[in-house]
Amino acid sequence: MPALLYLRWGGFVFGDLDSIHSTALRLADRVGAVVVSVGYRNAPEDPYPAALFDCYAALEWTVRSAAELGVDPDRIGVGGESAGGGLAAALTLMARDRRGPRLRFQCLFHPELDDRLDTLSARRFTDTPKWNRAGAELSWQRYLTGTAEPGTDAVPPLAAPARADDLRGLPPAFVMVCEFDPLRDEGIGYAHRLIQAGVRTELRHYPGTFHGSVAIDAEISRRMIADQVHALRQGLGA
Repeated sequence: MPALLYLRWGGFVFGDLDSIHSTALRLADRVGAVVVSVGYRNAPEDPYPAALFDCYAALEWTVRSAAELGVDPDRIGVGGESAGGGLAAALTLMARDRRGPRLRFQCLFHPELDDRLDTLSARRFTDTPKWNRAGAELSWQRYLTGTAEPGTDAVPPLAAPARADDLRGLPPAFVMVCEFDPLRDEGIGYAHRLIQAGVRTELRHYPGTFHGSVAIDAEISRRMIADQVHALRQGLGA
């Protein structure tokens, strides 16, 4: 079977394995993959790079345990929501640069990618549901504690993948963004840069949605989930 490392939301600062358990179960059931849900450490108690190192350790463990898990080591992908989407993007960069495990696919669900918060959506959406500019600012401040001040040139690309200069050689991607979300434009921009770098990429923008609105039982939410499952099945060869 294919395997999917799935990284939870939480702005880098809150949440645990229980937070995303129902999503992990749904993906395992509908995608037909072994889902590895990663209990990475939270900032500010454990700021960057703790969470990313935890995710990389989980990737290495999955590869080492492939036979025990019944997993095809050539069909391992990574996905995540919000901060988890940012960590998923960073994980693909780390695996490439370290010549580590080869990832088959990446699925980024309204990913948190850019500490600079200088896109139109990041400036405009200051009072949107679930996530807004103030939340994003606090998230980056805590995640980067002891590393760099958000928005400065000292922030490393593995913390904020939108800063990476070279996106060549990354796994194919499926990027999902919501209309009324401060993270919308950084997700769109990252998808465009992946395309320009020669990475096979599909971008979906969902009108009328906001960050985390997939949790609401609505027709468009069901479509978002169906699109995600389809992309993962195709990308992982499930």
